[in-house]
Amino acid sequence: MLELAILGFLYDAPLHGYELRKRISALTGHVRPVAESTLYPAIKRLEKAGLLVRATEPGAVAAPRHVLSLTDEGRLELRRRLAEPDERDITDENRWFTVLAFLRHLDDAPAQAAVLRRRTAFLEEPASFFYDGDRALRAEELDDPFRRGLLTIARATSRAELTWLRATLKSLGG
Repeated sequence: MLELAILGFLYDAPLHGYELRKRISALTGHVRPVAESTLYPAIKRLEKAGLLVRATEPGAVAAPRHVLSLTDEGRLELRRRLAEPDERDITDENRWFTVLAFLRHLDDAPAQAAVLRRRTAFLEEPASFFYDGDRALRAEELDDPFRRGLLTIARATSRAELTWLRATLKSLGG
């Protein structure tokens, strides 16, 4: 998820590491804060793989700053990852939001639709956080108001997302 976010934000424009961290935190930070100790090793891995480059520019007041930009290979890699997200990118809400934030960079409507269809299929599967044996429990079956609330909110969120997915798929012709 972190590498996808790095590639996605740098696809938009070259950024300083600090600005990149702020943008990633704004996208995912409320659930998964981005520490420098996580971000900078990921940047180095992507740089070593030839997906991004670092250039030094003079700082306005302080020391010189590093500006990160995608290479052509980095742009191709972002589009590949968007076209072929792994299963966790589809099923984990936070990873899904990262895919969704950059799916516009996959400039092929059928490929975008294929990704959206995978998410739709996942959301259409019966699921619950709570079970009676193998049977998924519905909110209405729970006495616990907090668990009932959790399932009610999750169901409403899934329904809203499915409505958006179906409308977007229709607009993409898929």
